[in-house]
Order: sequence, then structure tokens, then C-alpha cells
Amino acid sequence: MKKDQIPAVVGALLLIAGLVLVFVTRGAAVAENAGAGDKMLFALSLILTVVGFVTGIVGLLPRRASTNVRQLALAGLFAALCYIGFTFCKIDIPVGTEKTAFHLGNVFCVLAALLLGGFWGGMAGAVGMTIADLTTAYVTSAPKTFVLKLCIGLIAGFVAHKVFKINEERQRKIPLAVSVYLSCAAGMAFNIVADPVVGYFYKTYVLGVPQKAAAIWAKIGAVTTCVNAVVAVVVAGTLYLALRPALKRSHLMPQ
Repeated sequence: MKKDQIPAVVGALLLIAGLVLVFVTRGAAVAENAGAGDKMLFALSLILTVVGFVTGIVGLLPRRASTNVRQLALAGLFAALCYIGFTFCKIDIPVGTEKTAFHLGNVFCVLAALLLGGFWGGMAGAVGMTIADLTTAYVTSAPKTFVLKLCIGLIAGFVAHKVFKINEERQRKIPLAVSVYLSCAAGMAFNIVADPVVGYFYKTYVLGVPQKAAAIWAKIGAVTTCVNAVVAVVVAGTLYLALRPALKRSHLMPQ
């Protein structure tokens, strides 16, 4: 087996293992008397499935230049900030037996995408906020969180670095501030649409929640998602513009 085939094989094995565990653990997790341990195991099984899928896809893509230590360190830092932004900077809104929340986690997910690029920014948000879900009352939302935050980072990073080229002074055709805020808005616009829609189908067809209850949660969640999106665009964009000159002077701006 060639070295460049290993990630794809590992991804396939993780995907298969995750699917098996999902099948085994789902019944106990969606039962009316399900305990926290059952829900946690089911959530971890779903996350393992998603990680396997992502790893396999990445393994099939053409090899890129190796990631440097600084990128990994910054990704870890932003994952921690995403965790803090959700765990400690939130206002819970009870919705029946479930919860939604106003929080600052998305701010650091989008900021990471602006600084590190879409993949590492998305992974920082996905890992940090998934861990936050798994360690709070949002454990059953963890798999959905992983996918959506990864997508937010990928979209915001793609628009910022591939469309507007915010790190390339000569190739920018519109003001930097406009590019930054539009990039943030692109990632959060996706989340405004995807979060309630994915949440509805996830609760209905994966967690077995009645459609009427899932629809109510989706509507209320859409309100908090919109507020979180506006906050993320304004705060992340402003922080990036404020930090950028200092990072450039210190030669810490990721390439």
C-alpha cells in the first residue's frame, strides 16, 4: 500500500466502524428513558462516521504542502476559543426537553477561517464546538455541530481566500473591509439556512423526534441562529481587521 493511500483506507475503516456503532447504539439513545451515557455513545458513533467520511475524502484529494507547526498551533488555539465561546459565553433557551442558545462560538470559527483558511478554520470550529456539545446538555447535537461548523469554515475561508484573495494585496479589487465582512456573511448565511433545516431532519430521522416537535424546535432555533450569525459577522470581521496589522508587523499572519 502506498503512503498516500493510507488516509483513504483509514477513513473507510472509521466510516464502517462508525456506521456499525450507530446501528448498535441508536435504539438505546432514542428511547424515552435514554441516559446521558447512551446519548453520548450514540453521538460519538455519529461523529466517528463523519470523521471517517471526511478523512476518506481528504485522502482521495491531491496531496498538498505539509501543514506547519504554527498552523496546527493556531488551529488548536481557535478550537479552544470556539469551545469557550460556546460553553461559557452563551444564554440557554429551553425548548421543551431540548435547548438552543445565543452564543459566541461561531465568532471564532469564522475568524479562524479568515486567518487560517477554510479547512483549518472549519476544523477548529468543528472540533471545539463538538467538544462543547459533548460536555454540556447539547450532547445529541454534537454530530450536527461537527458537520455544520466545518462547512461554515470551508465556505467563509473559500470566499475570503479564493474569491476575494484577502491575503494578496495586488489581486484585491474591492476594499479589504468589504471582502472580510462579505466572507463572514457567506459562511453565516449558509448556517442560517442549514442549521434549522438539517436540525429538523436530524431530529426527525436520526433521533426519532416527532415531526411536530422537531418543527417547533427548528423554528425557535432559526431565531437564535440568525442572531448568532449577525453577531459572528460583526465581531469576527471587526476582530480580523483589528488584528491583521499587528499580525503582519510581527510576521505572524498565516500564509
